Amino acid sequence: MNQRDALKQKQTAAEETNDPAPAMKRKEFESELRRLQVELVRLQTWVKATGARIIVIFEGRDTAGKGGVISRITQRVSPRVFRHVALPAPTEREKSQLYIQRYIAHFPAAGEIVLFDRSWYNRAGVERVMGFCGDDEYERFMRLVPSFEQEIVDNGIILLKYFLDVSQDEQRRRFADRIDDPVKHWKLSPMDTESVRRWWDYTLAYQSMLRGTDTSSCPWYIVPSDDKRRARLNLIAHMLGQIPYKKVKVELPKVPKAEPRPKGAEDGLPATHIVPSRY
Repeated sequence: MNQRDALKQKQTAAEETNDPAPAMKRKEFESELRRLQVELVRLQTWVKATGARIIVIFEGRDTAGKGGVISRITQRVSPRVFRHVALPAPTEREKSQLYIQRYIAHFPAAGEIVLFDRSWYNRAGVERVMGFCGDDEYERFMRLVPSFEQEIVDNGIILLKYFLDVSQDEQRRRFADRIDDPVKHWKLSPMDTESVRRWWDYTLAYQSMLRGTDTSSCPWYIVPSDDKRRARLNLIAHMLGQIPYKKVKVELPKVPKAEPRPKGAEDGLPATHIVPSRY
């Protein structure tokens, strides 16, 4: 049994039981993550060798862990192959363009995987709830996006869509944690915290979005994310299982012997300013 078959078997076994699992220890998480990251490197090698193009969309409620799982995916791979795209609010120029235009500009070329940290589905989520788009714009988006995504797939791009979901209580807990932790303050904004107050508005918007854009060729995959560690592992394992990559033989270089020191050459670098050894 190869690594990919083992991942699928483990995922199937987990789906067959409804018993709540105990908290995953960090050591177990790191061990499983390491194994999955080896597979991600193999996926990267296959993508470069075959010229495959892959788009992975990460949507979900605020605090659901989109950035966390993307950081684990990109941790051990090349940013030239795995590109993390997190677009800011559209500029005035972008607002005058076709809505989808600024996303298409980041689509993969041959040998690239693009990870969208939020995507064109902003129109069906935050824009819909917060009134940043009109009813006509929203309805046009919902009508056209399935055919747009079908065109992506028909063009040979692998498209995967993940929605990370957290419970209302867990979302409140995570926001409170961000407020208490200085290194997480950058994650806070009035727009994000408004999602706590408007939980049910977002719930209805996401329900409509998923019902209207879940198709046989471009399905949505829901990721229960109250347990961050398991959510990250489950998503990465599932993603690997959806891509028909194969292990590509890599010719590894050998470490050569260093050339002899030239006559008169000294060790070390001439330096006037050296960073102090504080640790």
